[in-house]
Amino acid sequence: MNLYHFSEEENIEIFKPRVKENRRDMPPIVWAIDEEHQFTFYFPRDCPRIVYTRSDDLTREDERRFFGNTGADIVITVETGWFDRIMSTTLYRYELPGKTFELFDATAGYYISKDTVVPTGKLAISNGLEQLMAMNMDVRFTPDLYPLREAVLQSSIKDFGIHRFENAVKR
Repeated sequence: MNLYHFSEEENIEIFKPRVKENRRDMPPIVWAIDEEHQFTFYFPRDCPRIVYTRSDDLTREDERRFFGNTGADIVITVETGWFDRIMSTTLYRYELPGKTFELFDATAGYYISKDTVVPTGKLAISNGLEQLMAMNMDVRFTPDLYPLREAVLQSSIKDFGIHRFENAVKR
């Protein structure tokens, strides 16, 4: 199993368990993402974004509303104001050994480890949007993520992620 950690920091030699800012109820851990879901991190760390996936249990109305004009099975929507930063940020994908990790969230592909982890490899990614488009994902930009967030939360979409929404532009 391939596990990764994404960062804007170029030279991380060791990942020490720490308490995550938005998960203060959890002990110190190291976070990783599996290969299938890694695309959700092809953005600067603090970039607010909404990712949702087509599934068989969508209502017809939600299929039309969220996927009606795309052949893609995954849609990623980002705030327009982040475009320049997305284009100018180099990300580093650190490969992590899976032996100390346990599954935390299968839908999101998150794994956690209570142990210190030494990366086994690193890849620089300076063209995340191009790579997402090459994977046939629908990447959209909007000046305001709030309406989409509310629509997704009220929909029949079950496989979705709302990332770094605390950084979304306030209405």
